[in-house]
Amino acid sequence: MTFKMGAARAAGLAIAATLLAGTAVAATPGYRPVDADNTLVIDTNKGRVIVEMYPELAPQHVERMKTLTRQGFYNGLKFHRVIEGFMAQTGDPKGTGEGNSELPNVPGEFIIRRDTTLDITPLTTERGILTGYVKALPVQSQVNDLMAITKDSKVETWGLYCSGTLGMARAGDPNSANSQFFLMRSYTDALERKYTAFGMTLVGLDVVRKLKLGEPPVDPDVMTKVQILADMPEAERPKVEVMDTHSSEFAALVEAKRKASPAGLTGCDVPVPVKVN
Repeated sequence: MTFKMGAARAAGLAIAATLLAGTAVAATPGYRPVDADNTLVIDTNKGRVIVEMYPELAPQHVERMKTLTRQGFYNGLKFHRVIEGFMAQTGDPKGTGEGNSELPNVPGEFIIRRDTTLDITPLTTERGILTGYVKALPVQSQVNDLMAITKDSKVETWGLYCSGTLGMARAGDPNSANSQFFLMRSYTDALERKYTAFGMTLVGLDVVRKLKLGEPPVDPDVMTKVQILADMPEAERPKVEVMDTHSSEFAALVEAKRKASPAGLTGCDVPVPVKVN
């Protein structure tokens, strides 16, 4: 005996099969699940900060952060440099700005060369520069048309230092990044193309802005525990969804911002919305 499955039931079974296969599905239309394998959950004495990292832009920096996090290296470390209107820096075991991990330094990944396989959601194009998004991180890039005349058929792309951007600290040597990182409290373009930008604060920017100021602060705030989201027990994981920058919902948000900003938009003018369920 044969029968035809109803469309609604077929769709339901397809969703169930996807879930069983281990692929996360966002509960909110227009949103995507956070990348749990590349997301830091930073608990501080002031509250929780959740940062999504992007190996598409800086694979070695993302791997270093994950390695040190899984070693428990960051647990208990101080925010030793917090500057109003700029950033909050941590990750130094000495708490002075002079310490590092025992691992070798990481080469700078300030600028990557990309082809069309790196997906950028465009926001504006002006004077040969494309401004857009890699997931939740605002970026700039040379336009795709230049790929036709470059030797490797690729163009330069770099992250923007908007509020919430995750960057890696370094000394004067451009290849001296190691364990120290910072979270932007405000937009600062002076760091772009000079320091590796490789993530975005999704939750807790208000916490970053509450940290005690100073170089170092008196009685500095600390990271009590840092974890990779995917490593946390299922029952303890925060359920984070990020608006998909390819969605119609994000396109509508950008259009509304554009109408409200006759002078034009920059990459930092449209933060990507986040929900914690």
